[in-house]
Amino acid sequence: MDLASARALFEPAGTYLDTASYGLPPRMVVEALRDALDGWLHGRASWATWQDTAIAARTSFARLGGVHPDDVALGANLSALAGLVAASLPDDARVVAPEVEFTSNLFPWLVQAGRGVEVRTVPLERLADAIDAGTTLVAVSAVQSADGRVADLAALREAADNHGAQLFVDATQAYGWLPIDASALDYCAAGTYKWLLAPKGTAFMTVKPERLEALRPHAAGWYAGEDVWNSAYGPPLRLAGSAHRLDVSPAWFPMVGTSPALELIEALGVDAINRHDVALANRFLRGLGQPEGDSAIVSMALPDPEGAAERLERAGVRMAVRGGSLRAAFHLYNTEADVDAALNALAG
Repeated sequence: MDLASARALFEPAGTYLDTASYGLPPRMVVEALRDALDGWLHGRASWATWQDTAIAARTSFARLGGVHPDDVALGANLSALAGLVAASLPDDARVVAPEVEFTSNLFPWLVQAGRGVEVRTVPLERLADAIDAGTTLVAVSAVQSADGRVADLAALREAADNHGAQLFVDATQAYGWLPIDASALDYCAAGTYKWLLAPKGTAFMTVKPERLEALRPHAAGWYAGEDVWNSAYGPPLRLAGSAHRLDVSPAWFPMVGTSPALELIEALGVDAINRHDVALANRFLRGLGQPEGDSAIVSMALPDPEGAAERLERAGVRMAVRGGSLRAAFHLYNTEADVDAALNALAG
């Protein structure tokens, strides 16, 4: 399937340029959810069938990041996954993060202060230079939520390796449009409800195998067992030998929608989506008289961003205000006509 055909799977009302807040579901996601809800309503469905969609979704997420499914943990949101890593840091750990990082990738580290974990924040462009011999872990978003800046993960990986530090990447604003080599990262976590077009309530985290033993699975339950169907009752502790030991039991209906959403992203290919999304963002930037960039997210510093968002909404164009700026986000269901409609609405 190509991008042009895939657009027929979506039904935006107006010009939707707010994927950085939440992605729109393709039709097959909504159909899968309706079928599951109907089965729930009438008591006809087996919950095990809903549970099993986690296997397909995990496998898709792994392939998108270039890792094995055994190296992927299943969660519900980004901060809970980051919290597992944060709680496993030594008491004297030092964390370096961007100063305007989204707090789901900041609070989990800051909350460890009571046991001596220190968090230092610096401007994103100085993050690699701030890594030194005392750094335990670097926490960064692959793409900044507020303004769409793309982190130089290669430079951060090199700096972290030079000083023996770990690298935790929040890929929630990247996974689905920006190619990510998760195998090069110690941890790569992402919520799926934005660029991966799934319902809110599912998230995944890749873990380098050599980092797994240091992580304590604080939320372990039956789904963290080696054989989940034989982990429901009684001791002894029998956790999975893979990153699955960090799993939480999947939220049934969000996972039912996540599996087909990730299948679509895989079928279209992240490289193709990247070219499409960034091309639209650059068309928008040119229309604003600004230099082109490398992100699907565009941030505009305006005198009255809230007022601009309201005027756009009246014109049928949906954007968001983040960090005091107007933010536009372009994805696979958007077209050049959407860009032009947004530019016209801003001008008018």
